[in-house]
Amino acid sequence: MPELPEVEVVRRGLERWVAGRTVASAEVLHPRAVRRQTGGAEDFVARLVGRTVAAPRRRGKYLWLPLDDGALLAHLGMSGQLLVGAPDRPPGRHLRARLTFTDDGHDLRFEDQRTFGHLMVAELVPDAFGGTVPEPVAHIAADPLEPAFDDEAFYRALRRRRTGLKRALLDQTLISGVGNIYADEALWRARLHWARATENLTRPEVMRLLAAVREVMTAALAAGGTSFDSLYVNVNGESGYFDRSLQVYGRRDEPCSRCGTPIRRDAFMNRSSFSCPRCQPRPRRPRP
Repeated sequence: MPELPEVEVVRRGLERWVAGRTVASAEVLHPRAVRRQTGGAEDFVARLVGRTVAAPRRRGKYLWLPLDDGALLAHLGMSGQLLVGAPDRPPGRHLRARLTFTDDGHDLRFEDQRTFGHLMVAELVPDAFGGTVPEPVAHIAADPLEPAFDDEAFYRALRRRRTGLKRALLDQTLISGVGNIYADEALWRARLHWARATENLTRPEVMRLLAAVREVMTAALAAGGTSFDSLYVNVNGESGYFDRSLQVYGRRDEPCSRCGTPIRRDAFMNRSSFSCPRCQPRPRRPRP
């Protein structure tokens, strides 16, 4: 699933190509693409046509296009793609929805091979930081690259969780935008094991972890995100290349670039966790 850097790359592309334009038409080609729209495809289309799109925004893994009334909210799921291009280009095999604009320029298409992503037009509501967000995103925490993110509040909340550190990092109500890849990469940079008990973390350790999260996400943004296959691309269909810079994720049995110890893979929440056994020693009393 795309994480914060990948979604931010898409948001920046949409800001360039879509902001300030007025929707001329909208069509839904697969009902699952708008399955969370209360009124279905008909309501989705009616709430988009004639609306002008403002600068796209993002929180964590969600992005949205503010409209004159409400916002077009997008979650990319496992394989969703928001693509811009010439309106007369052939439709992709997994095209699920399409928007055209009154200036007859590039259209916006939502393609999704696995149909886990979705689009919806939602109402905007106040958030906890003085702004507004789509109602379905109101429970999502600020992400570590937002000015609204409070490091000290995160430390206190983390200590109260009484869970494993990586599980807490993936909790979008605690810190948004971090997924499996960047959690592993940040933990390696911070020299912390994914099973550390959150209640035992010290303030310096948590601050070191937050610094690592920001470092790895900033580096990933500069590289256009992480692409392991064709399912993640930017709005122009181009892949990111941060996968060439990954230190632990997906590198089982390869030498740690810091100490040379073979990288270890552990099963974690039906997924995998990658770590260096020497740089990130397993705690004596690990949390599951």
